[in-house]
Amino acid sequence: MRAQSVRLSLSAIALLALSPVWAQQAATTKPVTITVSDLTGAGITHAKMRLVPIPDSAPAKLETDDHGRLSLNLQPGSYSVFVSAQGFKEATLHFDVAAVADDGNANASAIETVPVVLQPGEMRSPAVYPKDSLVLTAESYHAPVVLSPAEFRALPHVSATVHNPHTDADETYSGVPLATLLAMINAPIGKELHGEALATYLVATGTDGYSAVLSLAEADPSFHGGQVLVADTREGQPLGKSGPFQLIVSEDKRPARWVHNLAAIALQSAH
Repeated sequence: MRAQSVRLSLSAIALLALSPVWAQQAATTKPVTITVSDLTGAGITHAKMRLVPIPDSAPAKLETDDHGRLSLNLQPGSYSVFVSAQGFKEATLHFDVAAVADDGNANASAIETVPVVLQPGEMRSPAVYPKDSLVLTAESYHAPVVLSPAEFRALPHVSATVHNPHTDADETYSGVPLATLLAMINAPIGKELHGEALATYLVATGTDGYSAVLSLAEADPSFHGGQVLVADTREGQPLGKSGPFQLIVSEDKRPARWVHNLAAIALQSAH
């Protein structure tokens, strides 16, 4: 019994010794409020944000409240914030969170404000996009990205050999991984694919109006095996009637989602 009391006393001493460390760790973050407004100064509600690097304590859903504000506790350092809202152009802002002072709590409790002003968006019809281009859209994350065949060819390519049950033959395609294209529109892939983002999906549409749907997780190599790529050559040659772009999903047993004459890939949310 005495030995147990000694162990408990030692544990209590250890906890007391660690308490300053806990206090120091608690003081390493600072309250930061990001405000999002339009050109008139009015707050924009439900503006979506992405922070790089991602804070450890960040909520799963980063968006402004009814007053156009988002409050966070951030560790000192440099951050980039990407802000988007329907009807506005996306804005990117770099800001620094100052280190917490060691000589008092005043600076630790002071709220740092990061103002972001969004410009009005430009409405574009799909008809204005150049013929034979590939259009990538993700309204909540980035402005549309339009790739011509020449711009697409300049991107890093990979090859994939798949079995086509229609021709009962193996075919080798060369193209760009879909995950690489999604990174161009700031899609939440990799370590950012969690929580609400798992309800995000992709709609791939051809020039004839044919569409196929993939979950975002299917396009993310960290979640899903196989290859999903947008191809521009088959057996080293242009795709011909299937081109200039074709979606290839290597693990599909039926090529129903191998969209021919691919024209657009749109990122959408089920929420």
